[in-house]
Order: sequence, then structure tokens, then C-alpha cells
Amino acid sequence: MASERRLISTGSPMERDIGYSRAVVQGDWCFVSGVTGYDYATMTMPEGVAAQARNCMATIASVLAEAGFGMENIARVQYTVTDRALVPELTPVLGEALGEIRPAATMVIAELIRPEMLVEIEVTAFRG
Repeated sequence: MASERRLISTGSPMERDIGYSRAVVQGDWCFVSGVTGYDYATMTMPEGVAAQARNCMATIASVLAEAGFGMENIARVQYTVTDRALVPELTPVLGEALGEIRPAATMVIAELIRPEMLVEIEVTAFRG
């Protein structure tokens, strides 16, 4: 029996323009696309990697809740950071959000598609 597939959107124009979903729920899994620091209510980006990471985590928590998951269900996370010099400012925010959950994690240093973006966070959650 195939499990139901559900698509979740935050309303970002990028989702429509590029053709992706903020998250896909498939059975007991939730795959959350890379989230940048935009405040999707205002489509504004704060300055600083810590503020952007807090916005990322708030968006991720909201999307997971809509999907019927919690932050505690995060099994895997990938961070993309634009500069390794930002990591010391970033890590306390990551620790606040995921320190007790301790998912498998990867951090990559790479450019993102817009210059104001300093961090992108992608998660996979499982509630089996």
C-alpha cells in the first residue's frame, strides 16, 4: 500500500518559480527543503548569520508542525554556510535549537543563490 504524499508550502515565490515544495511528507518521513533566513511573512532578510539561523529554525519548526512532526523528530540536518568565519556566531543558535535532539549533521561551506543569504538549513524528520 502506497503512503500518501503531501506537499507543504510557505508561500515563498521561489517555490513557485523553481518548482519545489517547502516540505514533502511521505508516510512517517518529512523532507524539508533548504530554508534560508527570510521572514516569510514580510519577505525580509535580517543581517547576521545568527538572526538568519533563528529565522531558519522558526520556519522549520512551523513547517514540521504543519506536517504533524516536531523538532524532536529531526533525524538529519545539513547546514550550508557561506563563510567558515561565520561558524562561531552560528553554532550557539544551532545548539539552542538542536543540542538535545542531536541529529546526524553535515556542514558545507558554499555560496548561496543570493548574496544576502548567509545560511541555509535542510532537515529530514522521522516519526516512526
